[in-house]
Amino acid sequence: MKKSISVNKKSRGRPKKKGGVYPVTAVRLSPALGTEVDKWAGSQPDTPTRSEAIRRLVELGLKVKTPARPVSKPGPRLRAQELATKAIERIIDPAAPPEERAERRRRLTKGPTEFREARVDQPKAKK
Repeated sequence: MKKSISVNKKSRGRPKKKGGVYPVTAVRLSPALGTEVDKWAGSQPDTPTRSEAIRRLVELGLKVKTPARPVSKPGPRLRAQELATKAIERIIDPAAPPEERAERRRRLTKGPTEFREARVDQPKAKK
């Protein structure tokens, strides 16, 4: 019986990854933004390609530390607290001792302890 002829078959499909090759990530740029990227790339000493310029700009953007935005401005919050305190003072019994009035005011502004955990506008209580 004759031996079959061995044929060196190439595998079909995309070639296997080699070191240093990363998946392609496409980005759509408006013509104005593309022009800005190209202008930035032209101002660099080594004049990178558009792809390299976009990579560098993304890396620069990720390195920048931006300050965290406050959840709310303290001014309106303090003003609301003052108005609530004044309204509560009108409701609370003036004959009650000052400690009792302070406790009632605190309880009305902060809410009952069982509901404090459910409030999203207040920071979580430290245990």
